[in-house]
Parts: sequence; C-alpha cells; structure tokens
Amino acid sequence: MLGAIYSLVALGYTLVYGVLRLINFAHSEVWMLGAFGSFATLWVLGIPNQIAGKGDPTKSGFVLVGLLVLCLLVSMIFSAVAAVVVERLAYRPLRKRQAPRLNFLIAAIGASFMLSEAVGIHGAKAREEYPLPRIFQRGRILFSFGSGQMHMQDMVILVVGVMMMIGLSLFVSKTRTGRGIRAVAQDGETARLMGVNTDRVILITFIVGGLMAGAGAFFYELKLGYARYDVGFQIGVKSFTAAVLGGIGNIRGAYLGGLLLGLIEVYSSVVLGDQKMGTVVAFVVLVLVLMFRPSGLLGESLSRTRA
Repeated sequence: MLGAIYSLVALGYTLVYGVLRLINFAHSEVWMLGAFGSFATLWVLGIPNQIAGKGDPTKSGFVLVGLLVLCLLVSMIFSAVAAVVVERLAYRPLRKRQAPRLNFLIAAIGASFMLSEAVGIHGAKAREEYPLPRIFQRGRILFSFGSGQMHMQDMVILVVGVMMMIGLSLFVSKTRTGRGIRAVAQDGETARLMGVNTDRVILITFIVGGLMAGAGAFFYELKLGYARYDVGFQIGVKSFTAAVLGGIGNIRGAYLGGLLLGLIEVYSSVVLGDQKMGTVVAFVVLVLVLMFRPSGLLGESLSRTRA
C-alpha cells in the first residue's frame, strides 16, 4: 500500500523529467496541497468537528463511497491546479528565455519553499498537524493472511491506486495526447516543427502529474489521518527515490520503483526494529542506485514507451 502511494507521486517526477529533462522539486508541495484539499473538503462538510469524542465520524454505504470519491477528486484538483501554477509562473518564463538548466533547478527549489511556507505562514497553529477524521472503521478487517490483516482502507488504496496507474499507462501509450507527450519527450523541437503544440503538451504533463500526486496525497491521509505544511518533504524525496530506482522518465519504472521502495522501507523497519530506520534505508537505496545503476532498474525513457 505504501509502495502504491510512492508510485503515484513518482509518476509526476517521471513525466516531467521525461518531457523536460527537469527534476520538479516543487512536486512534493504539489502533493502537500492535495493533502489539504481533502482536509478542506471534510472541513466544509463539517466532518472534522466529529473528532475526539465529538461525534461518530464513521461513515458507511453510499455516504462513505460518495465522501471518498469527493475527497479524492478535490485532492486531485488541488494538486493539478498547483502544478499548473508552478509550470506557468516558475518554468514557462524560463523556457521562453531558454534559461540554463541551473535556473530551472533554483526555480523548482524556490517554488517548493514558497508553497510550503504559504501554507504554514498563518500563525503558529498552522504549523501543527491537522487531524483528519477517520471515515473508515479502523477495526474492520476484510481478511487475514498469516499475521497480516487487510483492512477496508488498505484494499481501497491498493485497488484504486493500481487502476489509476494502468489508466495513465493506457493514456500515454494509446491516446493522441499521449503520443504528443512521447513525441515531445523524444525531440521537442522536431515535434514542434511537425505541428505539436509543445506548450500545451507540457501543461498537460504537469496536470496529469498533479492529478496522480493528489490521488497519492488522499490515500496517504486515508491511512495516516493528518496533514501538515511540510509533510511533502519526506514523501517527495522517497517518491523521487522510487522514480530513480525504477528508471527516471519511465512510467513502468515509477510503478516498479514505488512498490519496491515501499516493501524495502517496511521490511527494513521490522528487521531493524525501528520505524525511523525505514526512512534511513530509503535514502541509502537512493545513494546506491545513483552510484551503481543511475539509469534505474528498467532505464527506458518516456520517449521510447511503446504504443
């Protein structure tokens, strides 16, 4: 389940890098804003008032399904809008001026800090964790295998996450817009001369990456139940590690890298007896991949994705 979340966020890094050869370090904050999209939805509906003994927040039936779908959509929209803002304000002006790559890197880091601090600037309380109501019964178990248990929320995250990954793969490989994305990834200048609207393709790439990040943010909240202004940093680094592990610029590599990293992190935490060690191992994996196989496990770029 954790690997599925990493995979969804890693897709944003992979898509942008595949098209622009740019590491979008602001993607972690795009993810963070998606997390607050879920919180804003529940707050507008009055559900956060039903926390800590102030009411029963558990939903069921069609109410639960509708609430989940609404939160998922709003989170995806929040992240997609944030991705568009970053592309329009931070990256597009630099592309128009044909700025050096270093300028893009600095702009990405600046946009990351700007978005994070914009959320956390409204008083000391804004820097605390925002608790979300549990909209699933945590004790509800679908089935057990060995000493493990599959809860309803775990199944939702896994099934919907995999469906979104498959849908994105089909979108890139089968649709006309997907062919445009692959064409710009292969040779942007030639694609422009052949009639491809490169600015439009790049914008769509950011939107799609934002949608995937928003879905990952909602699933993360669904499991852990909180949002925070700086929550995107660790998830962003881990998702970037997943993208590099599978092969940066490779959609299927993002899937594989995210799932593997999730398993590595959880199992290392169990073996080493400390949950925080899972994060340490994730960073060690990033260093090792960059040292010994910088192209990743699959290494195929987005431009060579087969239709």
